[in-house]
Amino acid sequence: MSMDYIQYSKIFKVFSDPKRLKIIDMLSNGELCACKIQEEFNITQPTLSHDMKLLCDAGIVNSRKEGKWMHYSLNLEKMNEIYKSIGKLMIPDDFQKIVDCDCK
Repeated sequence: MSMDYIQYSKIFKVFSDPKRLKIIDMLSNGELCACKIQEEFNITQPTLSHDMKLLCDAGIVNSRKEGKWMHYSLNLEKMNEIYKSIGKLMIPDDFQKIVDCDCK
């Protein structure tokens, strides 16, 4: 896997916001309606839309519309790719077999 440092720096910038990290954590338990995320933070819809756009544009979160509401879920393939890339950046070559594992 080749490392796209520019792309990953953009992803890490998305991760740098505590609210977005909490949204990722919330979505790790399954899909959520935007209304549930908005309630958790007591924020306006435009503020939530901004954060969700950044997460979706980075490929971290998937979205789907149902009626008037958006529903969000983690892109597990992208999260796995990010996990492996972080490992390649930070784990010595001798331990790469651990990072390259596709275990669930």
